[in-house]
Amino acid sequence: MIRLHVPHDLSADAPLELDEGQSRYLAAVMRLSVGDAVAVFNGRDGEWRAVVEAVGKRAVRLRAEALARPQAHGPDLDLVVALVKRARLETIVEKAAELGARRVRPVITERTNADHTRVDRLRAIAVEASEQTGRLDVPQVADPVKLDRLLAGWASGDEGGRRLLFCDEAGDARPVLEAVAEGAGQPWAVLIGPEGGFSPREREGLRAAPFTTPATLGPRILRADTAAITALALWQAAAGDWR
Repeated sequence: MIRLHVPHDLSADAPLELDEGQSRYLAAVMRLSVGDAVAVFNGRDGEWRAVVEAVGKRAVRLRAEALARPQAHGPDLDLVVALVKRARLETIVEKAAELGARRVRPVITERTNADHTRVDRLRAIAVEASEQTGRLDVPQVADPVKLDRLLAGWASGDEGGRRLLFCDEAGDARPVLEAVAEGAGQPWAVLIGPEGGFSPREREGLRAAPFTTPATLGPRILRADTAAITALALWQAAAGDWR
């Protein structure tokens, strides 16, 4: 069944006016007609079965019928990733949504090649991936911030008890599965660096921070998108909802 993320509150008989893009997708691409069923979710009220109530040239109206799945959330896991080339960053956001991350937080490091990105495009990718993967929420995609600013907030307690899994390409840390084995049930973030790696100053600061857990992703240097996917999958296997 087609799944759509909508902003509306969901309840029995609630009318749902879709935006132009979603309306065009249902009417022109999928060629749905009055009476056809779709699944809708908003990240708050679970997944609902809805039916097409009206099809117009620019707008499709649905009506929510019945709750299909109650609201549920995966583990409290962030992905903190340095800005990389557009295509690779889009892949990272897509796979982070598929792998259950709640938030994607782009950062700017000393060796970051790009200093901006189209956050609206990344958010749209996160929505599409969430619709396709069956999750009941959409990961937040934050605006980019400098790594030093992010870590300063961490040090001052802004993140509460969230641990930061520092994927250290130097390779002299414990493997991820071993490093996070004792942290199941608590909030985590995975940190992935840029194509050029972290600078010596950044690495030294990360290794010294009391809230970081350094870990290695193996003997080979991985590209940022491969590293992000690998780290998220290993974390899920060790401490997330794959166990």
